[in-house]
Amino acid sequence: MGKIIFKQVESIGYLTLNRPDKYNAVDEEMLCEFEEFIKDRMYDNSVSVLILDGGDAKGFCAGLDMKTFGLEIFSMQPVDAYNAQARLSRMMLGLRKIPQPVICCVHGAAAGIGFSLAMASDLRILADNAKFSAAYINIGLGGADMASSYFLPRLIGSGRANEFLLTGNWLEAEEAMSLGFASRIVTKDKMIETATGLAKVMAGKNPMGLRMTKEAININIDAGGLEASLQMEDRNQMMLAFGMHVNQEKKD
Repeated sequence: MGKIIFKQVESIGYLTLNRPDKYNAVDEEMLCEFEEFIKDRMYDNSVSVLILDGGDAKGFCAGLDMKTFGLEIFSMQPVDAYNAQARLSRMMLGLRKIPQPVICCVHGAAAGIGFSLAMASDLRILADNAKFSAAYINIGLGGADMASSYFLPRLIGSGRANEFLLTGNWLEAEEAMSLGFASRIVTKDKMIETATGLAKVMAGKNPMGLRMTKEAININIDAGGLEASLQMEDRNQMMLAFGMHVNQEKKD
């Protein structure tokens, strides 16, 4: 069985991290499987929404496996280490680039890469024991890693984000909710059920509308101002309206 597990139920995809004995820490094999998974989803019109979770592990994801892949990276030549760093960080970009909205279900600890995977998702549903740490700074590296310095200030504001990035302190579930980091807090046994309910609502929408809404949200996070945001929304709406008109004419 792979380091990640994917299954599809109708138009909803379920991606589960699958190293429960290692707290879902990311090793090279998991990275390779994740890269392949992202590649397969880029043009997969059969999956409308994706749900990501930590399966049976004690927590969602402990970050990089420092006993295997981490040690290997530190012993590499600089160019190879840089490539490994870039591959790991592009896991976050991949979640943003795929057309499917990603709902991340987090239980227990999400540290380092685990925290970043949650941040890179479009919605976050937390178990009541969920907690997060930008643990990079706790192992002697910078606290800005794996897109943490991009995502966290945008999600909770720089005032509190700076604190967590500079200290590596834990962000607990209740505070994460109060800061607007997550959509829901539920018991662990209700996470997938709750995520599936939201996914079914999304999957019932116009597929192109769903995709273009995700694209617009992500692009407008970086937009230079209101006018650029409006241009993106105007373009999307007119494209969708024209498509609906053409389809109606064909039916007539």
